[in-house]
Order: sequence, then C-alpha cells, then structure tokens
Amino acid sequence: MITILTQPRLMVDARAYLAEGPVWDAGSSRLLWVDIMTGRIHSTNPETGATSTRVLPLPVGCIAPRSRGGLVAATADGLWAIPENGEPVRLIEVESERSDTRFNDGRCDAAGRLWAGTMAYDLQPGAGSLYRLDTDLGVERVIAGVTVSNGIDWSLDGRTMYYIDSATQRIDRCDFDPASGRILDRRPFVVIDASDGSPDGLAVDGDDGVWVALWGGWAVRRYTPDGRLDAVINVPAAKVTSLAFGGPDLQDLFITTARRPEGPDDDLRQPHAGGVFQARVSVAGRLPVAFRG
Repeated sequence: MITILTQPRLMVDARAYLAEGPVWDAGSSRLLWVDIMTGRIHSTNPETGATSTRVLPLPVGCIAPRSRGGLVAATADGLWAIPENGEPVRLIEVESERSDTRFNDGRCDAAGRLWAGTMAYDLQPGAGSLYRLDTDLGVERVIAGVTVSNGIDWSLDGRTMYYIDSATQRIDRCDFDPASGRILDRRPFVVIDASDGSPDGLAVDGDDGVWVALWGGWAVRRYTPDGRLDAVINVPAAKVTSLAFGGPDLQDLFITTARRPEGPDDDLRQPHAGGVFQARVSVAGRLPVAFRG
C-alpha cells in the first residue's frame, strides 16, 4: 500500500472553468496544463506558482511534448503543433467538419503515437470517438460511440491500455499491441459507483498502480493492478479532472480541478475550485512520452 506523504496544497488558485491535461516538463521543471474551453495552455513553476500562458483560438483538450520541440495540442478541429517560438500550425484535421464536438483527454503511447478522444459539447451520448494519431500523421478511429472520452494510459510492460469513457462509470482495460497500436478485448477493470463521482483523468505510476480523478467525487483514487482500491486522496474541490506525476523524483502528484458553481453556497464550500493542487506520495510516476510525428 502506498503512503500519502502530504495532503494536497493549493499550487495555483487559477479559478479555471475546466483545468485539465497536466503534463510534467522535466526540462524546465514546470507543470504544463490547459483550461479547455478558453484555449489556454499554462506553464507553472511549482515552487512559486508563477504561471505563463499561451492562448489558442480553439478549445484545447490535451497537450503533449513533441520530439521536435514544443508541444502538440488536440483542439476542437484537430492536432496542432505549438512551437516554443512562433505561431501554432495545424498538423491534422480531425472532425473539423463538426461544430458540435471537440477533443478532450489524451496521451502518447511508448511509440510516440498520440491517443486522444472527442466528445460533444452538450454531452450527447455516443457522439465522440477515440482516435490514434500516428507518427506519420495518419489518423485512425479506434473506438466509436464514446460519450465523454477521458483518461488513457498504459501498463509498465505496454501490453495493457487503460481507458475511460466517463459515461460508463468504468475504467476499462484492453489488450494492447505496442508495435501496431492495435487493441483487443476491451473489458471493465474498475467500476465507480455514481455516488462517488465519475472517472475522469487517469495515470499509471511506476509500480503499475492506476490513479483516477473523480469528477464530482472530491478525490483521487489509486487502484492496484488487480483492481483493488489502494489509496484515496481527498481534494478540496468537487470536480477533480486529472492528475500527473512530476517533480525531481516524480513523486509530486499534480491535480487539476474545475470551477462549476452549482448554487449560491458553492463558492463557500470550495473556494479554490478550478485550482491546481500538489500532493506528495510514496510512489514515483513516469515521464510523459513525446509525440514523434
């Protein structure tokens, strides 16, 4: 069983509508994260909370480092290259003909392919898909009929892919072929009771533990590889969206949240909703893989 070394502290009082997609940048020792609907890509110094921002003209669902430098971003109409200096360039159009959907969460596999999924703005059931964006800039729809495509990551040996469609209330697992990027036998790994929130962002740590953010659940959970609940971190915001490991030893857990007031007392109950939080845990995570397109 892992140990929670420190409870979450507020790192950035961002009051973001939908903070998401945290990614650790080891080169700059900063946390990258997005505020989806405003198209903002943020870069935060964990020691000071100082944050710089770039703004895209489209909602940004997720970001990933790029092997050529800079970032890639999955937006409302496809995949964009975000150079360190210079203007963003669209690499691939995906669902650009649709005005009702946008990209949401995503992550690169060990081969540098970006997996990212779409969802409808109005949460229409089955309107989204999970895509694999290959290093040759080819695009393949891998799973159709998705409602809220969310967290995705892989086991240490690369043979299991974990995936969340939040509407199912499950973390699923699939057999994964690292060479081809093919998946087989999608099946439930963990079912989350609706009273505990909905599964959102996901990350696998260096001991093969599966961490999940709970939207509406005020918490992050860790499950062992056989699906047993191992740890719970309570977060002082209801809508916990995602998480990422970082810091010098990759034992800092960065947690993003959303600010969606649902009543006059909501600000009193969770004044720092929409903030980014930082906790310490006894297990290390893994560095993100860069997109190799």
